[in-house]
Amino acid sequence: MSEIYRVDVEVTAPVYDTEVTSRVIDAVANIFPNADIEEEFGEVRAEAHAMDHFSELLHRQEILDTARGEFFSNRDGDTFSFALKKQAAFEDRVNFSVGEPDELGEIAVRVRVDEPSLEEYIDHIAPPTEDGRPVDA
Repeated sequence: MSEIYRVDVEVTAPVYDTEVTSRVIDAVANIFPNADIEEEFGEVRAEAHAMDHFSELLHRQEILDTARGEFFSNRDGDTFSFALKKQAAFEDRVNFSVGEPDELGEIAVRVRVDEPSLEEYIDHIAPPTEDGRPVDA
């Protein structure tokens, strides 16, 4: 079944005085390689319209249930958001930032889903699992 997904992914990450801006840009690009990335004073901003690579990372790291929990607990209407740790992203890994804010700041991600529904899109990027394996919804 071929679905057409229409999503807007907004990514922001602070750049502190102790950081090298290019490393923060690399961290964002590692997770969202198709994003249009812009550098602003003290911040990196990016915009994307797909999360395919991010989904591949979730599958590879076998953290689909964790991702689903983050997405569903941080949803508001047609939008869900989450935060990622910069250092993990720099190493091409997804590590959700929960609880205390990370000392280096976080990569904040906000996803607005136009089509299909938010639930269907989450099922696409982080499908439900059974015994740790993705199952068809």
